[in-house]
Amino acid sequence: MAVICLVAGLAIGYLLRGPQLSLSAAQRSAGATLPAAPARAMAGGRTISLDEMKQIADRQAAPLLERLKSDPNDSALLTQVAAVYHTSHQFKEAAGYYDRAMEADPKNVAVRTKLASSLYRSGDVDGAIAQLNRALGYDPRDANALFDLGMIKLQGKQDGAGALAAWQQLLKSNPELSAERKATVQKLMAEVLTSMGDRQRVQGAQSNGGRKSKSD
Repeated sequence: MAVICLVAGLAIGYLLRGPQLSLSAAQRSAGATLPAAPARAMAGGRTISLDEMKQIADRQAAPLLERLKSDPNDSALLTQVAAVYHTSHQFKEAAGYYDRAMEADPKNVAVRTKLASSLYRSGDVDGAIAQLNRALGYDPRDANALFDLGMIKLQGKQDGAGALAAWQQLLKSNPELSAERKATVQKLMAEVLTSMGDRQRVQGAQSNGGRKSKSD
């Protein structure tokens, strides 16, 4: 089954955090997943390696970490540190700080959704889905959690039916969603349905071909 692919380097979590998802991305063949973070990034006309990005993130996080020494359970500070590492493509480090923020404020659905994003980017698909399900346990209507759950099920698990279920729930439980964002979700759903239909037609043709061969 062809699955919808996000452009490398762009974040999931489109609905309430701004237009971060590319809808014009081409479909990939079965088994395709979210592209890994690029090994290098551009800044000031030159490439920066992930190691350099890590060093920059460490410097940016240093004053926040110093403040954390006096209050290690400050959820807001932990979230800020996590965001610094996530935007620098240090996803495992980001997930660690988001996880600590969750220990201090377990019902914070927005932060738990960000934790899921960092886990997914680090390669922990099951962990990401588990965190989104926990977030939805606190708020079953959360648009970002439902949207991300659909994307991760689609790309991480090749589960088109699961993605459709999440997005259907999103549209049903968020009637106040803007027309633009509804169109975003509806377009993705239409592409998934088309892909699933194409797969069924291929499987049907293969099955019919097998029966003809046996009869011959």
